[in-house]
Amino acid sequence: QWQLVESGGGLVQPGESLTLSCATSGVTLENYAIGWLRQAPGKEREGVSCISAGGDESTYTDSVSGRFLISRDDAKNTVYLQMHSLKPEDSAVYYCAANADSDAACLREEFDYWGQGTQVTVSS
Repeated sequence: QWQLVESGGGLVQPGESLTLSCATSGVTLENYAIGWLRQAPGKEREGVSCISAGGDESTYTDSVSGRFLISRDDAKNTVYLQMHSLKPEDSAVYYCAANADSDAACLREEFDYWGQGTQVTVSS
């Protein structure tokens, strides 16, 4: 069974930017919708953003709309989440997840494959 691998997390100050990457090997990622989800300590996991297979549609949760940008480079088999104007409330473990069904992924947050997560901490 293949696995997704996230990278790019770290500690930044409020207002700064980070770009997360989600990659895998052995599978053609372009056939899958990819979602980014996050979970902060003591809080439920929430969907942050999702991009359809093919990349023609993307969604964002209201709290990150206008600050985060999801994109995919299928030639590199990688999906990115650019995060700008970061706030302390964006601190969480960020996970990427995949589903071959774009509606299931981006409308219902249903995923079949998951990464291990990468920590993002926004603090002064």
